Amino acid sequence: MNKAERLNQELIFLSDKNFFQINDLVTEFQISKRTALRDISELENMGLSFYTENGRNGGYHLIKKELLVPIIFNLEEVSAIFFAIQALTLLSATPFEKSYQHIYDKLFATLPKPQQEYVAKLQDSVNYYRVPSITTPNFLNTILQSIVDEKIISITQQDIHQELQVFNLLYRNGIWFCDALDINTKKWATYRCDNFESCQINSLPRKIYTHLEMKQFKQNYENNYHNIQFQCELTPLGKELFQKNNYPNMHLKEEHGKFLMYGGYNQEEFNYMIEYLITLGKNVKIDYPKELQESYLNELKSIIESY
Repeated sequence: MNKAERLNQELIFLSDKNFFQINDLVTEFQISKRTALRDISELENMGLSFYTENGRNGGYHLIKKELLVPIIFNLEEVSAIFFAIQALTLLSATPFEKSYQHIYDKLFATLPKPQQEYVAKLQDSVNYYRVPSITTPNFLNTILQSIVDEKIISITQQDIHQELQVFNLLYRNGIWFCDALDINTKKWATYRCDNFESCQINSLPRKIYTHLEMKQFKQNYENNYHNIQFQCELTPLGKELFQKNNYPNMHLKEEHGKFLMYGGYNQEEFNYMIEYLITLGKNVKIDYPKELQESYLNELKSIIESY
């Protein structure tokens, strides 16, 4: 363990203590007393506040303060952080006030010049292609806050008013969604956040479900709503396409050397299932149900006839 890593681990080790002695660090981190004394001095410079009690049973009494203790990262860890941020810069909409690019620029400016040059060279050497935000929802921060604070939101979409308890936010193929329970109808659904015309925290007293109860609502929805079973055979390329883009009602398994996509859908999702299967083209063969096979073939015929 290098010095920077050791200092970070020592901060974590001391974070829940009121008192410690030099031997605590010596034993925990297998270092000498001289090294422990140097580390204590550096920890103090990093913001750790304490006073010393001399004597045989003396040691260091920690003074609790409301402060953020700086963490030291090595160059490899810094590079990993910047790569992760860079991978998210095309998200034009996030639940947070500042964009990822703004965060990236701010952190980059704090680095010494040699590290800036190294990180810049690293970013030029790696390309990360991903789907940018297609739309920009206006209420992501409000939705996220309602999840964290366990509050109900009142939303309007297509002139329909609903009261929702949101379970989670998810980002898929350039679009933000949220899983939520309509607290009046007790119906679970996945909503496109960019369809919300208005959204605000509901201040009226309402029953709030626990995270475990919400998770059970979601599980019941998955078990009962997707009541039409399907199975399709995929080519190796079809398997790869599935792995790049699939949905919670779809699963993949391998049997007798064949790749099989299976799961369930609701009749309301039938047209979307056809649209999804069309994207797989010749790399999918529908085993059942018959209705799905016939509609898929009719859609292919319609595409051919358009030429």
